[in-house]
Amino acid sequence: MSQAQEGRPLAELLGGLVGDLSNLFRKEVQLAKTEASEKASQVMGAAGSIAVGGVLLLGALGVLLAGLVSLLAAWMVNAGMGPTLSNAVAAGIVTVVVGLIGWMTLSKGLSAIKASNLNMNRTAASLGRDADVVKERL
Repeated sequence: MSQAQEGRPLAELLGGLVGDLSNLFRKEVQLAKTEASEKASQVMGAAGSIAVGGVLLLGALGVLLAGLVSLLAAWMVNAGMGPTLSNAVAAGIVTVVVGLIGWMTLSKGLSAIKASNLNMNRTAASLGRDADVVKERL
């Protein structure tokens, strides 16, 4: 304790500590709000891009898959299968293959989006430092 603090009454020291803790708490809450807002902005920007890209890719994929079904059905007709049955079988094959690829891709994406990626690391680190300071002062 410094000489200036030794001459001050205990009530004044406690009042200063309470004031400092109050200011610290307000600043920490503000930091948390700012960091949460930044994270929300990042997520919203990414969501917009994902939505537009997804719609365009879905249209392109539909056209590609329709062409693939037609190609596979034509090959089956040339192999001697009836046109109706070849269309049904080709559509089934394409659906199963694309469905499996889609499921694997979706699973990979969902595992990449974890709550740990949205942690507010700066706020947690700052709160840890503040707790250490408070422990030192008490």
